[in-house]
Amino acid sequence: MLSYRELMRRTDAPPGSAWGLHGSNDQIGTINFITPESVKHAASLVRKGMTFNLDCALDAFTLPHRPKIKHVIHGKEQHFTRDDYVDNFYLQSSTQVDGLRHFRHPVHGFYNFTRAEDVKVGAGRLGIEHYAERAIAGRGVLLDIERYLASNDKTLDLENGEAFGIDLLEAVAKAENVSFRPGDILMLRTGWLNAYFHKFDQTQRGRLAARIAAPGLAQSHESLEWLWDHQFSIIAADTPGFEAVPPVPTSPFPELLKGVDGLSPRMAAMMHPFLIAMLGFCLGELWNLDGLAQDCAADGAYDMMVTVKPLNLPGGVGSPANVIAIK
Repeated sequence: MLSYRELMRRTDAPPGSAWGLHGSNDQIGTINFITPESVKHAASLVRKGMTFNLDCALDAFTLPHRPKIKHVIHGKEQHFTRDDYVDNFYLQSSTQVDGLRHFRHPVHGFYNFTRAEDVKVGAGRLGIEHYAERAIAGRGVLLDIERYLASNDKTLDLENGEAFGIDLLEAVAKAENVSFRPGDILMLRTGWLNAYFHKFDQTQRGRLAARIAAPGLAQSHESLEWLWDHQFSIIAADTPGFEAVPPVPTSPFPELLKGVDGLSPRMAAMMHPFLIAMLGFCLGELWNLDGLAQDCAADGAYDMMVTVKPLNLPGGVGSPANVIAIK
């Protein structure tokens, strides 16, 4: 597989893209890094038979662009049948995975030479159903950033969106005595989700919902290189963005998008178009990692089997993650 630096020198596809590397018809991107051998290795990590739900409740968050769901229960027979449905259901309103339709690159378009007219409801390319049909299972690696920083008398600014670099991720991995393997599901715990539910008051949660601020990986080519060269299959965090929100002032990406109309400075600085559209990463957001982290700290094992089962919705953009960790 080409390194990130080699991707940046490509002439047969947009520079910095992974387009075509998994075939011209590829629709699952970095999920291709999970092999039968890596799944078998993940299964060998089940030592205690303990399972951990990593999903928040579907109605856990209220955001301006993704309001709460409405759950309706009904039945025709008084004593027997009950049925229900969910109205106003935004598929990425809680613990989620972003599909490859979620972001397009403002210059080059959707992942793997996909035309805009092929991204439509119920049909076309890059729908979330391709993840669902793959039935994702692999080795998960938890980097507990908050716990590592606390052991060094440090904290992240959870309310204002502090950025961190790959040097911190490497330090946490070293402290946990974990190494990485191709196909790993990388999970970053910053403590943001725990603070959102248990430390922030209603006013603070309202401010966060209005402007969406959370810590995350700093926007840089170094970040993209580190993620791609490790061949992670899914990159996930307990935050609403994985990368730092708002983005860092030193982000190199606005320069690459100079001249594109309709881009706000904030969006122009984000890595999402490069992670999803250019490299084909499956992103996980708002993963509830607290219980898993507590168990990892207790037994010292920060790798485990993880399963992810998005909804099998043809043409879906994103989905609840339905994610389980097994140790």
